[in-house]
This record gives sequence, C-alpha cells and structure tokens, in this order.
Amino acid sequence: MQLPSMTASICQLFDLLPDVQAWIKDRQGRYQWVNRGFLLNYSIEEIDEVVGKTDHDFSPRRLADQFRADDKMVLKGRAILRRVEQVGRFDHTAQWSVTSKLPLKDARGRIVATVGITCPLSPDDVNLDYPELAIGKVVAFIRRNVAKPISNEALAEAAGMSVRGLERKFRRCFGVSPQQYLRRIRVRLACSKLVHSGQSLSAIAAACGYCDQSHFSREFRRQTGVSPRQYRKEHRVGDA
Repeated sequence: MQLPSMTASICQLFDLLPDVQAWIKDRQGRYQWVNRGFLLNYSIEEIDEVVGKTDHDFSPRRLADQFRADDKMVLKGRAILRRVEQVGRFDHTAQWSVTSKLPLKDARGRIVATVGITCPLSPDDVNLDYPELAIGKVVAFIRRNVAKPISNEALAEAAGMSVRGLERKFRRCFGVSPQQYLRRIRVRLACSKLVHSGQSLSAIAAACGYCDQSHFSREFRRQTGVSPRQYRKEHRVGDA
C-alpha cells in the first residue's frame, strides 16, 4: 500500500513524540508504517522489519487477537477513542495504555486502512505479561532497579528461588541467562534515551546501570554494532 505524500509527511511528526507509538495497517492488519516509538517499544531497529507483519508477530496472542478484532470494527467505520488497554513491550511486560484508532480513507472515500496511536497511561501501571509468576517478579525487579548493580542472588531472592533454579527457569522462558537479559534491557533503555532525550552519554550510562561511560560504550557497541554517539546521530528525532 502506497501512502499518499501528505500522509507520509504527517507521519514524520510522530517520530518526535517520546513514549508514543503510531502506526498504519492495511485491511489485512499488516503494518504499512510505524513511528520510531513503535520500533523502540518492540526493540526493533528498522521499519523494514515491521512492514508486512501483523500484531501476532509482536504481541502475545491474547493481545494480538484483541487488536485485530478492534481493527475489524474500525474498518467498518467505527472509531475507537481513548480505549484503556494493555500493550506489550520488548521486556516481556505489558503496560496499561490509552489507544485510539481511526479508519483511513482513500480519495474516493473508501476505507483502505486503519491508523492508530497509543501512549502509556501511567509509568507505574505495569502488569507482567508472562505466565511464570516467579519470572515476572524478576522482570519487575529488574525494571525497578536497572540503574543499580544486580546480581543473580538478588534476582533469585526476588523470585523466591535458588540461583540455579532461577537460571534454569529463566533460560527456559527467554532463551538467555538473567545477566544476558539484563544487559539487553539496559541497552534498549539506553536506545530510547539516546533518541528522545538530550542527556549526556555519561548521564545515560548512569541511569541505565553502567559503572562509567566507557563501559556503556563498549557494551552498547557490542550489542548494536555502533557507538552510542553514532546511534544518536542516526536515530535522534527533533531537538531532543
């Protein structure tokens, strides 16, 4: 689906809004465009990794099914305005968000797509979206303490498990160790700050749990292939 030039220009504005996700989907529910906030929310680097895919590629089934049902209503001409719902995130949590969706019409007035936008209701209203309650507690603990040193012993205590039991269950759930997961979370949080804030690299390093800027830069480059400075240069929006 080719976006009209005017629509494409307007879409660029949504890259300037931190913590806001925006998208356009065709009649089959396939993404045709998403903003930078959407990419950051799902830990995706480029829009090409999203275009042509559906909600079932990015969200738990129960959420994706609801999103698709909503899209079908919008395609019949019914707008969805300020609905409070859960939206998944890259770190396996789901946060309460406010979502609006509208039909998108062509020059003849035919509904050809849906356009939507969502933003968090409150940073504190986070529900864990993982069937393992103990692992959910670990994810919540990481989010609350990401700026601090976090040991496997502390994570195991948060889960009420032994360290060895935690490591086994964590790998079964996520395919990586707790410390690998923690390193990924810190880099993804840093990506968001690099794009949407004017904080110095040293301030971002401290906020994301790195002992110093040098450590931050090494780990960031290892995971993304570029330095934090280069990432900001390539992806920063507006005058953040």
